[in-house]
Amino acid sequence: MKRIVKKPIERRAEIIKTARDLFLKKDYEKTTMQDFMERLGIAKGTIYHYFKSKEELLEAVVEDIVNEHLEKMQILIQKTQGNALQKIQAIFEDSTKVAAPTLLEKLHERGNEAMHTRLLVATLMKQAPLYASLIQQGCEEGIFKTSMPLECAEFILSGLQ
Repeated sequence: MKRIVKKPIERRAEIIKTARDLFLKKDYEKTTMQDFMERLGIAKGTIYHYFKSKEELLEAVVEDIVNEHLEKMQILIQKTQGNALQKIQAIFEDSTKVAAPTLLEKLHERGNEAMHTRLLVATLMKQAPLYASLIQQGCEEGIFKTSMPLECAEFILSGLQ
């Protein structure tokens, strides 16, 4: 087999994308590092150069999912006209239209508990500051009243999860 050399950023992204796909199709617990190597046509050393373990790869997949969703939320906030409450409503309305119910369904299946738990934690950690900035904006607009916008955001997001 001919060796294909790719830039490190491209190779890492390719491994993460493949892992995301395999974890969802085959389940995290049933997926092996060998599965990634076979699917990508790469050597054992290549995958271990980027990720020391399947768990580390899971962390990268979760981070990728959360960052992708966060980026969409930020774009939506920028495009939404109005006050903080209207922006929060736009985020909630958009989240109900997300075209990834299959992702959520897969995360609730047996074998994906680790991925699901990590995704919940990462989502809370990344989205809380975004919501906190909207809550702070709402306080400045006189819509909300709190001296702890981050804690409010964490409480609300925890409750929603």
